[in-house]
Amino acid sequence: MSKKLFSILGMFALALLLAGIPNSSLGQEKSVSYLSLADYTGPSGGLDNFIQMGSEDCFKYINDRGGVDGVKIKFIGLDTRADVARVVAGYKRYNRDPKVLAFWNNSTPSNKVIVPLAVKDKLVMLTPASGEAVAKPTNVFCWGQCYQDGFGATVDWILSDWQKKGKTGKPTVGYMSLDNSYGRAHMEGGKEYAEMKGVKLLTEFFNPGIPDYTTFLTRLKDCNYIFAGGIDPNPTNAIRDAHRLGMTKTIQFLCDYWGPERGSGMGIAMHNEVVQDVVLMSFFIRGKDADAHPLAKEIWPKYRQKPMKEMQGSYVGGFTLALGFAEALKMALKEVGYEKISREDIYKAYLKLTGSKFSQGIQTECTYSPTERRGSKGIKFYRVKGMDLEAITDWIMAPDTVSLHKF
Repeated sequence: MSKKLFSILGMFALALLLAGIPNSSLGQEKSVSYLSLADYTGPSGGLDNFIQMGSEDCFKYINDRGGVDGVKIKFIGLDTRADVARVVAGYKRYNRDPKVLAFWNNSTPSNKVIVPLAVKDKLVMLTPASGEAVAKPTNVFCWGQCYQDGFGATVDWILSDWQKKGKTGKPTVGYMSLDNSYGRAHMEGGKEYAEMKGVKLLTEFFNPGIPDYTTFLTRLKDCNYIFAGGIDPNPTNAIRDAHRLGMTKTIQFLCDYWGPERGSGMGIAMHNEVVQDVVLMSFFIRGKDADAHPLAKEIWPKYRQKPMKEMQGSYVGGFTLALGFAEALKMALKEVGYEKISREDIYKAYLKLTGSKFSQGIQTECTYSPTERRGSKGIKFYRVKGMDLEAITDWIMAPDTVSLHKF
């Protein structure tokens, strides 16, 4: 047999051998994964859908530019419907995959179950805004500012607005929200802060999915301000009933991050007249501010191919989850390289994001550190005007209310 023929046969045999090895790393793309245990079709789907679209599209944007130092990021989105059993099932489906280096869980009520699992697996968990994660630091990180600190900033805004209107004394504030761990989180420090500021606070809690809020609103009829909590359409429907009762003429209504939004099927579009002048607090830009952001103007048209007016602010807010993970990944890769990267390396990288401006102005600078689990501390207030949300303040650093509560 000639040497040339022997060489050809040898190469052919090698090709056959490699073809039969499915896990061969030769020629494989470098990649890691980000898991999203999201609510696409459940009670918070109207908003979480946009958050997840924003994160997914931002990851696409990063990957289209070569990834992070040549490492692509795979986005894995699961619809948990904010159901605890589905959240746990989704987590257990992927927690053994070593390529999954961080995950998102939007369901505050499921945190009691998921947090211990994430801690055991040393897996970075990102969650909307639970103050308990701040009070008891682990590998669980708040996306931005926590609920109770945001409520504290709202109390400050209310007192400022009260004074601007020439009122004396202190206002009476009503707080109504879902009767679950999310709805009560605002009061775990927020209630103590309101009392410290001399504000009379009345609270009402309702079950998810109720058709009419009249009973709860009637109990708050003597308030000067009412904070309508819950995830849209909850707050919008509550304000709809308040409008029917004539309460919106004399009472200023406010909402948290998940209040009336624009876009098809959302509060501003569905009940436009009703939600006019409602004030929202937010730890990320929205409305006209979001429209003007360079990343939004590039990413939304490219990956969604729809007019900007159909984009929610929470879509742009979702960018920061992707940008933060990418920044942590970049730091970890620099430290240990792709072949050795682990969940522990990503966790350590998140702790070093202090002062980073990876959000590019979508939020205030990152505040993660060895002792801090708030993603950012800034709050900005918006008011519903016409079919949009207009900023009525600049960034305000929210007060620390978490330390006032005993967890």
